[in-house]
Amino acid sequence: MDFRLSEEQEKFRQEVSDFLEGEIKQGLWEPSCDAWIMGHNPEFTKRVSRKGWIGLTWPKEDGGQGRSYIDRLILTEEMLRYGAPAACHWFADRQIGGAVVHYGTDQQKKELLPMILKGEAYVGLGMSEPDAGSDLASLKTKATEDGDDFIIDGQKTWTSGGNNMNWIYLVARTDPDAPKHKGISEFFFSTDLPGISVAPIEDITGGVHFNEVFFENVRVPKTCLIGVRNKGFYQILNQLDYERSGMERLMANYPLFEALIQYTKETKRNGKPLSQDPLIRSKLAQLKIGLEIGRMHMYRVAMVMDEGRAPNWESSMSKVYGTAFEQRLAGTAIEILGLYGQLSPKSKNVPMRGMAYHSYLSSKGYSLQAGSSEVLKNIMAQRKLELPSQ
Repeated sequence: MDFRLSEEQEKFRQEVSDFLEGEIKQGLWEPSCDAWIMGHNPEFTKRVSRKGWIGLTWPKEDGGQGRSYIDRLILTEEMLRYGAPAACHWFADRQIGGAVVHYGTDQQKKELLPMILKGEAYVGLGMSEPDAGSDLASLKTKATEDGDDFIIDGQKTWTSGGNNMNWIYLVARTDPDAPKHKGISEFFFSTDLPGISVAPIEDITGGVHFNEVFFENVRVPKTCLIGVRNKGFYQILNQLDYERSGMERLMANYPLFEALIQYTKETKRNGKPLSQDPLIRSKLAQLKIGLEIGRMHMYRVAMVMDEGRAPNWESSMSKVYGTAFEQRLAGTAIEILGLYGQLSPKSKNVPMRGMAYHSYLSSKGYSLQAGSSEVLKNIMAQRKLELPSQ
């Protein structure tokens, strides 16, 4: 079996790499960890849009490029490798646009997809609630039918991108009497509507990405319903497969890996560079091996998707592996840096711009986001190994 990319794919990787290197050389932005969710840079997103790199896998008739999922993985891998500030379009491109392509009406495609392709939709993900995280079907936010509208009432928490959003993807209960998995629908609407309030959640690093979002008598037109009413949970499962299988589950902190290698080359201990220490060399080599294994997981998922199959257990496997690797990377960085690794980015003489500090604290939540590792292992056990649910 030949695992090499095609000549065209290698040229595409080089094109993306050259573009990102040019951006950095011009001083337009600085590589950083978690930039795919924290790097809110509308101008960068517009430049990416002009390259035609949003909606890469969408059908050409919907405004996309009709390219493979392998191609999209190459694109996102390079974005993460360079720590590019892609947060403005990441969610819209990764899952919302795909949901509209697969489940949207012709009118929704006409109105929504061009906006996403232009990089103008800064999307917040309104899924989790205070009492509905991994068990998403327990959500209580309700959408009550009222003529040509739905009235939304409820609360979302851990809403990714909520502090910068101008559109929100929301899952709400449209049939309170149905079994919990069968009364949920998906909506996508502007946050300009009255009755929406946002409360940012400052994380342990001092950054803001997650938010609480409150809905009080928010009147949403029925045209904002995506897909089939009351079938939203089953639509969500397909979208989560794609969300969990992206390269961002492995390489969100890749700039830390590169910086750590450089740090060991430049920093001496007992008169010798750290890179000559056998123990440190072994740790870095193990990280490199782990990274390459993770990349193979991600490319396998992309191959499954290019075959037209849903990666319903492969995505769980890649996400569990990827987040464990990122936690290991952050932990190794702290071990090598010692007390210096505990310095925040604003501290004097902090090494590597504080990436070790940020990554170590952030990584503890990676195995919870987009489905906890425990839940995903159960999915693998049931879907792949055909084990009983109890």
